[in-house]
Amino acid sequence: MNSASSRAGPIFVAGDRGLVGSAVVRALRAAGCPNIVTRGRNELDLADARATDEFFARARPAQVVLAAAKVGGIRANDTYPGEFIHENLAIQSSVIEAARRHGVERLVFLGSSCIYPRDCPQPIREE
Repeated sequence: MNSASSRAGPIFVAGDRGLVGSAVVRALRAAGCPNIVTRGRNELDLADARATDEFFARARPAQVVLAAAKVGGIRANDTYPGEFIHENLAIQSSVIEAARRHGVERLVFLGSSCIYPRDCPQPIREE
């Protein structure tokens, strides 16, 4: 995205406080995008479809970068796999549907999965 595209309307970065989302915000600012909209988890529960839709109705983003997710380490994912997938699907569904309903021009959905070898010695070496 370039600064010309940001003139068309706000860019909503969902998950701006995470590792990837915060990097996206920095890159957009460095590219001169003046109208970046963010909301913290305490301001907007993206798993709540109604709240997400109401936010989109007010903010009217032209573009969305979806980098929001419930995240945790290996143990958390292993201990609560249902809770993680349930919340992440709710977040994704709410944001994607609100974007569709409110005519968002462009949506970038950043999905990720961490995969670790089952019998890898600990700590895992980067190489």
